[in-house]
Amino acid sequence: MREFKGRVVAGGTATAEALVSHGGLNTLASFQKALQFGDKKATCGDQNNSDLYGKQMAGKALCLPQTIGSTTGGLVLYCACSMGRQPACMLFSKPIDSLAAAGAILADVWLDNSNMPVVDSLGDEFLDYVKDGMTITIKEDGVVVVD
Repeated sequence: MREFKGRVVAGGTATAEALVSHGGLNTLASFQKALQFGDKKATCGDQNNSDLYGKQMAGKALCLPQTIGSTTGGLVLYCACSMGRQPACMLFSKPIDSLAAAGAILADVWLDNSNMPVVDSLGDEFLDYVKDGMTITIKEDGVVVVD
């Protein structure tokens, strides 16, 4: 077990299975099938992300360095949350970009039944340590426990 401390972007607690990407998450490419074609598991459709492609993102502790891609990123995250297809939480090793932060914060504020805690600035050691399938627990204060 190891603990990492980050900055809370969208509050809440969660416990979920880790899904790890060592490359940036292209939100539009990754969530497009979930949003357009009703994929409730939010199977990652980004062929350029070999860590995530074809894997279920909904309900997982999505661990990544950062998001990449177009200016639609925040809207895509908000829509995934509004449709119940969001990750259980998003954990960033680097500081979150403003677009992804906006989507997560708006979902947290505007949606009643959406819970997607987001913690950033966990550091490179976090991504070096966490592996797919590990259990992640997020505490209110931004402490992330990896078992």
